[in-house]
Amino acid sequence: MQLDPRASAAGVRLIAHEVLVSTNVEALALAGRGERGPLWVTAGRQSGGRGRRGRTWVSEPGNLFASLLLTDAAPAEHWPELAFVAALAVHDAIAELAPALRPQLFIKWPNDLLVAGRKLAGILIEGEGEDRVVVGIGINCVSHPLATDYPATDLAAAGASITAEALFMALSAKMVGRLAQWNKGEHFSTIRADWLARAAGRGELMRVRLPDQEVEGHFETVDDAGRLVLFLPEGGQRAIDAGDVVGMAGPGQAGGER
Repeated sequence: MQLDPRASAAGVRLIAHEVLVSTNVEALALAGRGERGPLWVTAGRQSGGRGRRGRTWVSEPGNLFASLLLTDAAPAEHWPELAFVAALAVHDAIAELAPALRPQLFIKWPNDLLVAGRKLAGILIEGEGEDRVVVGIGINCVSHPLATDYPATDLAAAGASITAEALFMALSAKMVGRLAQWNKGEHFSTIRADWLARAAGRGELMRVRLPDQEVEGHFETVDDAGRLVLFLPEGGQRAIDAGDVVGMAGPGQAGGER
């Protein structure tokens, strides 16, 4: 793996491994030992990759596994916004390297990328102490799991031949740009607007699984805190802090700003 020169010029560093249990676990361990970011940790393969809510992230060779350690990125209350920042950076990188996929590429709340309605990438945000946060990113480049919580795919299956190395180099530059745009949470409104323009299922009926129930409603926006806002069939709205989107009437569709 190599950084884009623009990332290196911005002071970003890289530690690349052949095999790790998890890039997030390694980045958090480095943070606990006093390492400071911005620092990417990558692996050619993970033996214990993790997704949100303790799920296993299948980590076959040839796919991209990378975590970015940030120090003093923003006050901790803004850390969840990094899922939106990272999703845009991943979208930017893939759209640049595979422009033919752009019409099919959307972001599913809160942290997944879809191509043709199937899950292509996921993001996991984890904190260490009061000033260090890790942005974990997994992208299916050449293979994908057959049994997941949401239909999956990979870039090769979607018709894009992109190596993990090429994708990481592009991602390292795009992340620098999106982090600058976000500006430690000060400009989340512009990140939110860009995210909404690429959002999967906007204007469609959406089903979200919560710990104790499932909620269904029409998705139109996310609020200033990044919460999913559903317009309920019986009337009124509901803002959801955390949950899993498990169904969309049009999972590959996205609406523009309204």
